[in-house]
Amino acid sequence: MATKTFNKKTTLFIIIVLVISSIFLLYLNRSHLFRLARLQPEAPEHPVKHIILFIGDGMQLEHEIAASLYLYGQQMNLAWHSSEFYRLPCTTWDVTTYNQFAFKHSRPFYDPASFDPKLGYDPNLGGQWPFPLDRSGRKDYFLTPLPVPPEGKKAKIPAADSAAAATAMGTGYKTDEGNLSWLPGDPPDGRLKTVAEMMREQRGASIGAVSTVPFSHVTPAAFVSHNVKRSNYLQIAGEIIKETRPEVVIGGGYPGPSGTGQFNFISEPDYNDLKNGHLPDYIFIEREPGQDGGQALLKAAELAVWNRKKLFALFGGPDGSFEPPLPENNPGHPAIKRQTHENPLLKEAVAATLRVLSENPNGFFVMFEQGDIDWANHDNDYPHMIGAVWDLNEAVKTAIDFVNRPGDDMDWTNTLLIVTVDHANSYMRLKRDEKGKPLLGQGRLPVGQPAQNGQPGVYDLVTYSTTGHTNEPVMVYVYRKGGGHEYVKKYRGAWYPGTQLIDNTQIFQAMAEASGLKIN
Repeated sequence: MATKTFNKKTTLFIIIVLVISSIFLLYLNRSHLFRLARLQPEAPEHPVKHIILFIGDGMQLEHEIAASLYLYGQQMNLAWHSSEFYRLPCTTWDVTTYNQFAFKHSRPFYDPASFDPKLGYDPNLGGQWPFPLDRSGRKDYFLTPLPVPPEGKKAKIPAADSAAAATAMGTGYKTDEGNLSWLPGDPPDGRLKTVAEMMREQRGASIGAVSTVPFSHVTPAAFVSHNVKRSNYLQIAGEIIKETRPEVVIGGGYPGPSGTGQFNFISEPDYNDLKNGHLPDYIFIEREPGQDGGQALLKAAELAVWNRKKLFALFGGPDGSFEPPLPENNPGHPAIKRQTHENPLLKEAVAATLRVLSENPNGFFVMFEQGDIDWANHDNDYPHMIGAVWDLNEAVKTAIDFVNRPGDDMDWTNTLLIVTVDHANSYMRLKRDEKGKPLLGQGRLPVGQPAQNGQPGVYDLVTYSTTGHTNEPVMVYVYRKGGGHEYVKKYRGAWYPGTQLIDNTQIFQAMAEASGLKIN
């Protein structure tokens, strides 16, 4: 009798344990708790040798559509909108944004061992695709300021920071805003190895970082340096020049008379070392009064190839960045004019960079950033934004043409080309008619003025709601030829079941897998 009672109790205990386990598993499934781990990629049969990553800083889909309308009179006609590209929506939240939402909902702060992606970005509130592909996103979800923990005092719009977003793409890790390839919480041993560094160490590849903003600024810096504070420009520049030493560096920050006039983005000793030939393995070129920067850069690239040297090019204007080209308000006849020829266009920087990097038979990794898109959107400066997106469009076409060249071993079977965005900016919306068609046409610019005194810009056919970043999803475009898009495609819905969404950390995963890297 005692045995039967014992067996009944044992059976009842097992049943209770199973029920509790089932409830717990159901909870995990519904809350989508994940562990952020850089998965060890499967070794591809034919790993790619060359990775080309384009980043349109602060470029949300509405900006792409606006530029396409101005240039071509059609909504989706930029180079990466063609059928040759596979497209996906992407989340961009960082640890700081995650903790803002966690603080609001009394949830645990971000823990890489157990977190809820829907707390960082909720597609039920923000939409499964960027506007206007999905119009269900709630404006208040994107634009309501929330306290920033741990203080819980200051409130700001939840949005990805450029440094954290670039870190996510470059290392596969989420981190705090302001961190460059460094773990959240800023531990002393928090340096994170980037995909560029892995390509060099494991494949013998060359690496390059190219931007239209200062080379020591956030996005290029995240791929070739490490720092707990994004504004430590002189430290970052020193690491790039003296430690990482990429094969190609092209960017702003020129301290000369046509530039900032100050050593804001590069220290005077480092600048003098480059200029005076104290770093003999670099061919150094800088902005010169009256000199065509594009032509000079292409000549310097040929010189670097001929002498088997690296290339360092320093350009920029008064704010450190290249002066972006500007569109003319000429309905039916779009026209883009350069503000100066002393800085190269991004397409010229692309041509020079690929000329140098492609000499390495082991391949290369390069990141090209059009950073003026973000700066224009912070100012709600519509014309500057159009000119900057045009600059990116021409650069992407140049890269495609370079890969398509016959007579070398570089083609789409060994090259992965991605065009993406680090975060959205400005919550810009084009005004539309009753059928949803934008009112702007080819060659036409809206009438109005950029942001003033911290207030959003005012235009007749465009609305801006903020001068800052937002947590809206952005787009990822991957060139289809050679099947490179399959590496990105496999992550759709992994964190957000039932959607096409990927996360920006998964861009790193895709690049690592495509190139056969081993993740430490």
